[in-house]
Amino acid sequence: MIGPYVLPDEVFDALAAGEGGRPAVLLLRRARRSRNLLLLRRALDGPCGGAAEAAAGLLAGVERVAPRAARSVIDGPAFGTWAARTLRDCPAHGRGGCAGRDLAALTVLAAIRAAHPARITVPVREGRLALPGLGTVTGLGEAPEALVVVETTAGPEGSPDPSAGNCRVRVRVLTAAGERVLPRDPSRPGHGWQPVAVLDARHRGLALRLPLETAVPELPALDTASAGPAAWRELLRQAWELLVENHPRRAEELAAGLNGIVPLPAPARGVASATSRHAFGTVLTSWPADPERLALTLLHEFQHSKLSALTDLVTLFEPGGGPRLYAPWRPDPRPPGGLLQGIYAHLGDLAFWQDRSGRRHGPARADAAWRLAQTRAHVERGLTEAAAHVRLTDLGARFLERLARTVRDAEGDGGGSGDERLARAVARVQAGDEAVWRLRWAAADDAGTDRLAALWRSGRPAGPLPAQDVRAATGAVAGPGPEFGRWAARQRGAERARPAREAADAVLAAPHRAQGWAELAAAAAEEGRPGADLLRARTELVRDLVLRLTAHRTATPPDTASPRRPDPLALAAWLADTAADTDPAGAGPATDEEGAAGRTPQARPTHPARGLGRLGRGEPAESGPGPEPGSAAEPVASVEPGPGEGRAAGAQRGDGGGPGQNTGVSMSQNARSPLAKTSATG
Repeated sequence: MIGPYVLPDEVFDALAAGEGGRPAVLLLRRARRSRNLLLLRRALDGPCGGAAEAAAGLLAGVERVAPRAARSVIDGPAFGTWAARTLRDCPAHGRGGCAGRDLAALTVLAAIRAAHPARITVPVREGRLALPGLGTVTGLGEAPEALVVVETTAGPEGSPDPSAGNCRVRVRVLTAAGERVLPRDPSRPGHGWQPVAVLDARHRGLALRLPLETAVPELPALDTASAGPAAWRELLRQAWELLVENHPRRAEELAAGLNGIVPLPAPARGVASATSRHAFGTVLTSWPADPERLALTLLHEFQHSKLSALTDLVTLFEPGGGPRLYAPWRPDPRPPGGLLQGIYAHLGDLAFWQDRSGRRHGPARADAAWRLAQTRAHVERGLTEAAAHVRLTDLGARFLERLARTVRDAEGDGGGSGDERLARAVARVQAGDEAVWRLRWAAADDAGTDRLAALWRSGRPAGPLPAQDVRAATGAVAGPGPEFGRWAARQRGAERARPAREAADAVLAAPHRAQGWAELAAAAAEEGRPGADLLRARTELVRDLVLRLTAHRTATPPDTASPRRPDPLALAAWLADTAADTDPAGAGPATDEEGAAGRTPQARPTHPARGLGRLGRGEPAESGPGPEPGSAAEPVASVEPGPGEGRAAGAQRGDGGGPGQNTGVSMSQNARSPLAKTSATG
């Protein structure tokens, strides 16, 4: 039976702070199991229900005699993704590719673990029969499906009893072309049989056991010869030792929540990793090459899993915010949910690099310090973006407040010249990155930009800025490019930015060159120039104005006084309306053309990591545009308070509750068995 789930205040706050501990992870895992069962019920009631009915019946039979075997599959890497894919792609059942049929492959593992006799038809793709958690049968030719038969025989002690360990299981795979028999020990390879390897690691009594999942039907077959199971096992052993020694609380979370690693093809450079919101505790990653990188990947990706499971229970934001937002760790625009996910995942990185920066020496320590400063800056900028453009519920604001406190607590004692130089370098790179991002994705309203150009030429104030639009990304998106990468790498050893005046002249000489705008945004921010925020946060608007005013200046008749050159520094200050000594006709600042000595740096809005305050529901921060229409994550299941519980977060959205009060998240379903065919009520 699926019962109610209550998320106490202290657990919510601990999760918001970045950790939560083993009890919180176990609660999230149980809640995700209930969600998977609710999705199964929806799938069976939908168009694909007929295709999945036999497999669901087998799983129900296993659940009656061996509940742990059934739960291991429902909690496993493939179940949630199967359910989500079936519900999303159900029109495919009319074309003979119904995803509902794939449930059969998952249930085979449950039957084997329970030593439960079974006969089930499983789809075959390109001659391969993938059995998640178990392995892959190859060389099946053109057969569209295979009959998998699980047979059990008693050991010397008598009748089959898997709990007593006296049961033998035999698995046969039958197609029109013949029969295959899996090895008696399915974990060992055999003719036409590629088993899923199991990775074991143990240190100081804390164990981790993960399948190296290579039998997921929707993933391509991977050649793991260069990094086979033995290499993965040794790498995980070293990474696990590092985590247990240096991050014991997070290691306990991983031991309680991780359930598999799915190897990905290696990218051209670096490491590719990901997490599916439907596969709690499953990490997808290419070969990390060293234990530090694997440890960091596990920390980062498991943060995604925790937040995905948490947002099944509570609502952190509402529809109506900006649909496409800036996230400094990504080259593409992100939806509100994606932005929050990235912020939360980087808390794992923050803890990792804080530890590494204190343990390394020499160049390795300098590298860790750079990555720590960069990660902190990324999280802080993400918090600013969320506060300005995401319509947070009260619980969402509380979540970010706790998260921001963790970022503040992670700040080093520092204060020396080396730390200040590092902070300046990171700030330059981030300002430049955002400028390039805006030139790539953002577009100012044409009519509004023409209005501003006319106001500038007539010497009048700018007034309100025009609306902006951020395009959606399609397909794979590359980073800002090699020129930016080389410039960013140089900043680590640079004492200061290129002078803003020099950068502005370079922009006027080549206004279409994105890198020039990146360097101008970085220099203006470092010098505290008026309008520096506009050069970073509305780069496309300043660039479009420069282009329009330059074209108008070129088109001026010879017998007419030529307008002054449209200086981007003066334009940004005029748009920000922060420089009283700026000549809006185009002369630029009356004094201090070459630098910013004597200027007062432009005031910036309070940073969330420096004190988020209590944000209203959807209330924007004091700077930045107001909310734009957008979409929020689709709720998975409604929530309601259980008997004697506190306020339900879903029933009273946004109420964080007082000290000592339960957040009161509740999910429930009236059902005799988790697999019983009844309607969900929660």
